[in-house]
Amino acid sequence: MTTEPSRTVEVERKYDVDIETPLPNWGAIPGVDDVSAGEARALDARYFDTADGSLARAGVALRRRTGGPDEGWHIKGPRQGDGRLELGWPLGEGDDFPEAVASTVAEWTTEPLSPLARIENDRTAYLLIGQGGVVAEFVDDRVRATDLRHDEQREWREWEMELGPAAPADDAGRAVFFAAVENAVKAAGGRDSASGSKLARALGF
Repeated sequence: MTTEPSRTVEVERKYDVDIETPLPNWGAIPGVDDVSAGEARALDARYFDTADGSLARAGVALRRRTGGPDEGWHIKGPRQGDGRLELGWPLGEGDDFPEAVASTVAEWTTEPLSPLARIENDRTAYLLIGQGGVVAEFVDDRVRATDLRHDEQREWREWEMELGPAAPADDAGRAVFFAAVENAVKAAGGRDSASGSKLARALGF
C-alpha cells in the first residue's frame, strides 16, 4: 500500500431535509450551466476512536469506507477556516489499520482504537458544471446509522454541497455561491443542518 495519502480540502455546507422533499432547482446558481444526471452510490463506513474520544476532542474523524469513487481509509483533520483537510489511503487487505494510517493518527493519540459507529448511506450525487469544469458536487443522502457503543440506530435524510475544482477561489465568490445555494435549498424545503457531521448525529449529538 502506498504511504502517501491523497489530500483534499473539503469546503461544504450541510442541510437537513424531510424524506419527501423535492430536489432544489439550481437554475439561479452563479457559474453553473448544467447539472449532471444523478449517480447512485452505496456507502458503508465504520468510524473509530479511543475509549475516551481523543480524536473527537481534537476535531478529527477516522473512518474506513467502502463504496463510491473515494472508498478507502480517511482521516478528516481539524477544521481550518472554511475548510477541512481530508487524507485518504486505499483500503488494502483486511480490516486492520494500515501502518500509514496508524502513524498519521499517532499525531493525536496512540491509545487503542475501536469501532465507534457504522454509517450506511444511499447517496445520489450530482455534479454542478460551469465553463471551467465541476463547480460543486451536490449529494442527496439517505442515512442509516448505528451507534456501536449502545447499539442505537438512527435514520435521516440530508443534503451536502461541496465545492469542486472550478469553484470560486476567493472568499467573496464562495459567499455569493453558497448564498445562492441556501436560497435554492430553502425554497425547496431544506433547512440548516442541526448537526456538524454524520458521525455526531449517529452518536446523538
